Amino acid sequence: MHLLSQAVHSRHYRKGEFVFQEGERSDALYVVNQGVVKVVKLADTGKEHVIRFLFHGDFGGMSALFKEGLHYANAEVVEDAVVCRIYRQDLKAILDQNSNMAYRFLAAISDRLRDADEWSGTISLLDAERRLAKTLFIFTAKMASSNPASNPYELPVSKRDLAALIGITPETMSRKLAVFESEGYISLRGKKGIEILNPSALEGIAGVQQY
Repeated sequence: MHLLSQAVHSRHYRKGEFVFQEGERSDALYVVNQGVVKVVKLADTGKEHVIRFLFHGDFGGMSALFKEGLHYANAEVVEDAVVCRIYRQDLKAILDQNSNMAYRFLAAISDRLRDADEWSGTISLLDAERRLAKTLFIFTAKMASSNPASNPYELPVSKRDLAALIGITPETMSRKLAVFESEGYISLRGKKGIEILNPSALEGIAGVQQY
């Protein structure tokens, strides 16, 4: 912790600011301390493809740790955030000195790759209802880990972004949310407020596997 504290550079970001942008030189690991960051890829038409959301404890910019390169996507703050940056040369020096930390870091990367594979399966194999249930389940767990008093909570993303993440239209998502509410799984409050009333039901619909 002492070694890391010397290498970490923290910065506050406002909603709408970019942590990094596609095409910029990638030379650091970014860890979200507070808030939410959206990672998006822009199509040639200008349409956004939402790749993932980074919550408290999530990290981005992994490719910078091993070689020089450019960011392949934009990282935009969707909720005021504090993001920690650790430059490649500093992190490499720390990992060189501490084999246990290097092992734990590799384990974290392995978890990220597993999650990415699982999410790819979610998008390609599950129907819209199961995708939405799984996303709500995951978001609830992530929000609870950073703020235990966050139920009911404000969705940290817009419905449009959430729909883009799971590959459905905003209209379809609104209909599915209404169905979940009618079944007593959730309670909708205002534009983005959602209270999860029956997490086990969402877990069952999603077919979430615990590791």
